[in-house]
This record gives sequence, C-alpha cells and structure tokens, in this order.
Amino acid sequence: MFKRRLGLDPHTGGNATPGLRGCPDVWELTNGDFAVIGRDITPEATAQLPAGVTCGPEERVVVVPRRTLLSAKPDIPENA
Repeated sequence: MFKRRLGLDPHTGGNATPGLRGCPDVWELTNGDFAVIGRDITPEATAQLPAGVTCGPEERVVVVPRRTLLSAKPDIPENA
C-alpha cells in the first residue's frame, strides 16, 4: 500500500511529538495515488467550504503544515 514517503520524515531535525502523535506526512501509494496524514478539521471546516465544494461522508478535510507539504514538493511527480 505505502510505496514511499514524499518529503522529510516528520521527526527530521529533532522535531518530536508526544507519543509520536501529530506527525503530518505525505505518502505515495503503490497504485500511484497519494495519502496525506494531517489534523482532521472536518467538523469546523465543512460549514465554511466555498460554494460548490463538498466533503462526502467518507472524506475528511485535513490540515497539513506548510513545512510538510513544501518538503514533499520535490518528490511529487510532474507527470501522470
């Protein structure tokens, strides 16, 4: 399922989290899709989604820290 991490390990540079929780991450999956681990803000975000944007019952709105996504950018393929 998980093929490779995109970007830095969330604990790079001595970043530590209690019980190794709160570790945002971006992963490429073996089928070519991507998985994002972030903080779930679905309850507070759904009422504020822009017009035409929805979040289905099986979906979640997650926050990924800027540092995490920017560190993954060089590893994200340019082409399909």
